[in-house]
Amino acid sequence: MVFNSFGFFIFFIFFFGIYLALPHRARNGFLIAGSYFFYGVWDIRFLILLGLTTLIDYSVGLAISRAREERWRKGYLLVSVLSNLTILGLFKYFNFFSDTFADIMALCGLQVHPQHVRLFLPVGISFYTFKSLSYTIDVYRRTVAATRDLIDYAVYVSFFPQLLAGPIERAPQLLPQIAGMRIITWEKIQGGAYQIFWGLFLKVFVADNLSLLVNPIFTQTATPTGFEYLLAGYAFAFQIYGDFAGYSYISRGIACMLGFETMFNFNLPYFSRNPREFWHRWHISLSTWLRDYLYIPLGGNQHGTFKTSRNLMVTMLLGGLWHGANFTFLIWGAYHGLLLILHRWAPFFTPNVSWLKRIFGGSWIKMILLFHAVVLGWLFFRAESFRQIIMILDAMLGNFQFDPAGHHQLLGRMAFYVVPLLAVQLVQYQRDNLLAVLTMPLPVRAFVYTALFYLVTIFGLYGAQNFIYLQF
Repeated sequence: MVFNSFGFFIFFIFFFGIYLALPHRARNGFLIAGSYFFYGVWDIRFLILLGLTTLIDYSVGLAISRAREERWRKGYLLVSVLSNLTILGLFKYFNFFSDTFADIMALCGLQVHPQHVRLFLPVGISFYTFKSLSYTIDVYRRTVAATRDLIDYAVYVSFFPQLLAGPIERAPQLLPQIAGMRIITWEKIQGGAYQIFWGLFLKVFVADNLSLLVNPIFTQTATPTGFEYLLAGYAFAFQIYGDFAGYSYISRGIACMLGFETMFNFNLPYFSRNPREFWHRWHISLSTWLRDYLYIPLGGNQHGTFKTSRNLMVTMLLGGLWHGANFTFLIWGAYHGLLLILHRWAPFFTPNVSWLKRIFGGSWIKMILLFHAVVLGWLFFRAESFRQIIMILDAMLGNFQFDPAGHHQLLGRMAFYVVPLLAVQLVQYQRDNLLAVLTMPLPVRAFVYTALFYLVTIFGLYGAQNFIYLQF
């Protein structure tokens, strides 16, 4: 059951109606029931791992809070870290590491037959594992008090608007809202409904239509030209944004209608002016998770330029691997690590020349340059194999073949799906408000709502296509 399916629409109508009629404590129990039903529809076996993760980290949180000696606190935290990473590693990475080990042995002249395990990959496991793990780390750091209410903690882990693809909400922000009173107002319902609709626009109009331009380029047997790969890179940049940001907006809108205030996971990332700003705007819940629980514990930027660069690269490599067991994701992570390192080292290599500042100093010039750097990275991310990455680079450098007459239809189709998105985003950027449409005069809002409604209903691609990030 996905957000863009008719089945979810029916589920939420019934769920929301009953939820409104229940008192506060009953709502939390109903949230657990609804969340487990929502997740169990995918595969009832998924509920075993979700429940196991919940019970382990709930118990570990209590044990850490009760322990007096530091060695016991660290020991309990280690139980949480090892159990979470073992489950995640077994279901998501075992075969990848087994194959990689066999390949390394082959390079050394040793024949090793990789061992594979036939396990299903639970949807959303990367998201709820990181979410639950952050809780035990925060309890250990005394950032949040351990909850003694198992129902509250089960709601935190299984909260269905965020269960499948985030955001990875932190306990200090979400647990108090679960435990406290939630007042549902007309303004919250209206704001939540708009965000759900905007998310559907991003998914079914922008992302799913652009997928029809992107997928044939990466799956066809013939070798695409460099221009076709470049066009696919542009299209995929907006496809993956529309797909993932669309999910995040729908998630936030549903949570808002249920009385919760949750984080924005995307903040106009393609308006960024440098790699660091991009990761402050893209997949914010993951980038801040990696910063707080990996980059800073490694030393952050406190021990000189070389160690800072090392920490950045390690963080981005693991961030790439988080997305999937494939070398293409590692290459994508290494590429963004390199961009962050070059950005940090830039003052050492950029001469203080006024004409350089005049050419490259403008905000829009920086945005355009960074966008193209990000698009190149998306080509690595979307590639289906390392071999295809080599083909992409070879085509871009040696077989570009730009043919305006032959590609004008593709360019027109891409513009049709992207321009309405950019028009709204320009308003959001200028007003520094992701919900700027809600603040506009009523006639303007009515026009925007009508335009989006017709684009979604007439040109939207239906069929409940899965969100890209459900595979992670």
